[in-house]
Formats: sequence, C-alpha cells, structure tokens
Amino acid sequence: MEFYGCFISVNRHGSPLKKTCQFLVGYLCAAYAAIMPVAREDFGLCRPVEGITMIGDWQPDRTVQIVAGTPPGGGLDRVARALEKAIADGKLLDVPVEVLNVPGDGARRVWTHCVSRYPGDGHVIAISSPNLTTDYLAGIADFEHTRYTPIATLVTEYIAFAVRSDSGIESGADLLAQLGREPGAITVALATALGNPNHVALAKLTQQAGGDISAPVVRVFDSALDAVADVVNGNVDVCAVTAASVIAERENGNIRLLAVTAPRRLSGPFADTPTWNEMGADCVIGAWRGVTGPSGLAPAQITFWEDILRAAIARPIWRDELTRLSWSPMYDDGSSLRAYLEAERNEFVVVLSELGLLRAPQGD
Repeated sequence: MEFYGCFISVNRHGSPLKKTCQFLVGYLCAAYAAIMPVAREDFGLCRPVEGITMIGDWQPDRTVQIVAGTPPGGGLDRVARALEKAIADGKLLDVPVEVLNVPGDGARRVWTHCVSRYPGDGHVIAISSPNLTTDYLAGIADFEHTRYTPIATLVTEYIAFAVRSDSGIESGADLLAQLGREPGAITVALATALGNPNHVALAKLTQQAGGDISAPVVRVFDSALDAVADVVNGNVDVCAVTAASVIAERENGNIRLLAVTAPRRLSGPFADTPTWNEMGADCVIGAWRGVTGPSGLAPAQITFWEDILRAAIARPIWRDELTRLSWSPMYDDGSSLRAYLEAERNEFVVVLSELGLLRAPQGD
C-alpha cells in the first residue's frame, strides 16, 4: 500500500506527527483488511493481490494463477491444467500454482474481468489463442494481443469435423458434396466465436466445394464440449472443434469423425481419421494455445516465464499430454513470437474480409 509505506517513512525520520501517523497507519490497515475480502469477483476468482517488487531479477512470492476462459474440460482449461501439472512435476516454482476458470462471453470474460485488472502483475498468466486477434477483427471485442503481454505459444490444436454416429453424412466427401450443393441446409456447432480458426476452416471447405461461405447455419458455444454435445443431442449436423474435444464422445460411440485440418494424420485416437488434404481439400489450419500476461510486465518477469515455460514443456508429463490429446508442439517466444502474431493477424484480415466478417477499421 502506497500510503502505508509513506507513513512508515515519516515515523522513521522522527516526525513530530508520529502519534498521528501511527493512528492513521492502524486505521488504514484495518480498513484494508476489512475491504479486501469482499473486493473480489462474484465467482470467487482472480483475487486482488498486494504490490509488486520490481528490483533486480523477478520471481513470484505468492500463489500463481493460471486463468482459462473456458469451463473445466474446455480447450483452454486443458492447456492450463497440463501446464500446472508440468510445473508441479518439475518443482519449477517455490509457490503454489492454481488453475482458475473464468468462462463466459466466448472466452472473452477472462480478459475483461480478470487479466485486465492486474497490470504489471507476473503472478497472473492466462491461456491465450488466436481468438484474441479474430474477436477484435470481427468486431466482437475491443481488445487484442497488443493490450496484453504475449509470452509464448505452446501447442497447436487442429480442428476435427464430426457428426453423430447415426448421421447420414458418412464421410468428409459427403460433407463437401452437401456444402457445395446446398450449404444452407447444413448446421454447424463450434466454439467460441465467429471468425475464429474453426469458422475459417468451415468457410474454406465451403468455398472449395463451390458453396456460399455465409450459407451454413452456425451455432456458437462458450465451450467446444457444448458444441460436441449439440451434435450428440441431434441439434446440428456437424461440429467443428479442437480435436481433443471429441475424444470422449468418440470413445463412447456417440460421434463419427469425418476429417481433421492437420497437414498430416494425427497420432493416437485420430490415427485412422483422414485429413482434408487427403480428400483434395486445401484446409490446413490450427488453433494455437499460448500464455499471455497482463499489460505492463517488466522484462525480468517475461524472461522468468519464458524460462519456466521452456522447462515445463521439456517435462515427460507434458509430452505425455501432447500424445494423449493429439496436440502438436509449437513453442515460440520473444521477437519471433511477435513477428508470428503480426503475420497471423495480416492473414486473418484477408480471410475475415473474404468471409464478410472484418469489422475492425483498416490500418488498426
């Protein structure tokens, strides 16, 4: 507390106001203790924290919060929990680490209601994705990567297209035929926003099939798991979601995979699932997952987290998660990461313009 530090310095210098200052210090501390327990989000997350010491090399001195914008089991949550496990397994931090879920508003709530409240605080990091760019360009959000501090990308998740196990759409070729013949009759569930990589993948397939890219009926959910459930419940024909999101329902026999947007076949549970390339459709696109901090992080804080993240992804337990969830490694940081994000943004400007979804002013 700035006032507290000020009053203490007055006492140390023998001010004649010593007694008054002592009273004020006690009063302020009591008020602080009374206010802070209630000055937190209604959902109990992202608690206010104390001031930050920024002298010399930085390291956390209290609990680190890894926040995810999807509910437990959602795409961003899976990465957060895998990262937490790797950090714990390697004993990489001397302070506790907790995963906090702040779902809502298409995974945007985590930024507006949590990360934005902690400028300069290296104890709060969030799992990020291309949606920070696409939501802004599509006019859904008024912020993008540049408002925060991108630290690293970790993995790429490719998009799986799946239907209910009893669907009349029996293959990727069937879906392409329908997208070309009558795209308006196809209903698709995806997460977490229009214009994101899942939606772009659908648009690419529709365009190459000869259909109107704006014709398919799209239902958008806050979590890919909800989009998959929409297919299982028979509400839509197809879901286009990150591949790991369909594993459970496929194992239960409730859905059938059509294809994935990977450049080559994925391993594990997707080894027998063809790529769109195999069917003659040029559709290679993924959704990376990374770590982004609040605005105003100091170089020492960024360097600290880059070192921790490199150590975490070297752990065997992290590699096990890559295999189990069919993630593709994609570590990048520093100037290379900044160049990648800028190039990706430029690509999305073109794609979203073609989709008729570009809303951000040109030159932003």
